[in-house]
Amino acid sequence: MPNRLMLKIVLVTACFGAAAPAFAAGDVERGKTLSYTCLGCHGIEDYKNVYPTYSVPELVGQHPEYLVAALKEYKSGERSHMTMHEQATPLSDEDMLDIATYFAGSVLKPGASAVGTPPQKVAQLCVACHGTDGVGIGGTYPTLAGQHADYLLRALQEYQRGDRKNAVMATFVTTLSQDDLILIAQYYSKQTPPLRTVARRSSFLSPN
Repeated sequence: MPNRLMLKIVLVTACFGAAAPAFAAGDVERGKTLSYTCLGCHGIEDYKNVYPTYSVPELVGQHPEYLVAALKEYKSGERSHMTMHEQATPLSDEDMLDIATYFAGSVLKPGASAVGTPPQKVAQLCVACHGTDGVGIGGTYPTLAGQHADYLLRALQEYQRGDRKNAVMATFVTTLSQDDLILIAQYYSKQTPPLRTVARRSSFLSPN
């Protein structure tokens, strides 16, 4: 990617970060109640989407702002996934905020250092928003650290096909080969601290 484009991304990111209003956290207990159907997939370790087969994403430690944005995109159809569309359609903005706050838990912080050497494309395209260690630099940028590699690969492929609508991601992924996508997904999946799965029977918010 040209240096001018990278500079533009960094400057835009800094501006949004400075201007963004403080994020109001939702009601965790209400979110836990509302999320009972979500836990059928997101509350099971290593659970797989049936067809096509790929891992259901880890959510604990994710930015709640990003989770809200994702739910809105599933609701509007900007992301193509029938089950998620059906789940998100009846939710109000308040519902989404409460669910996102419950699932996110304690948001991950950047680690001391990255695991391994980032592939060239990560260094060129990804770090401005997702960091070298996979922790999103702001609430609207997803954290990728420890996320399932097959889920990350699937997401990148969906951006490339247009099944997910995002102007920035669409610009980046069009320059990437399938080998690039695999390397990016594998790299971020190995970063720590990792995202985790919330247990269905015992809340991750419990002090025990």
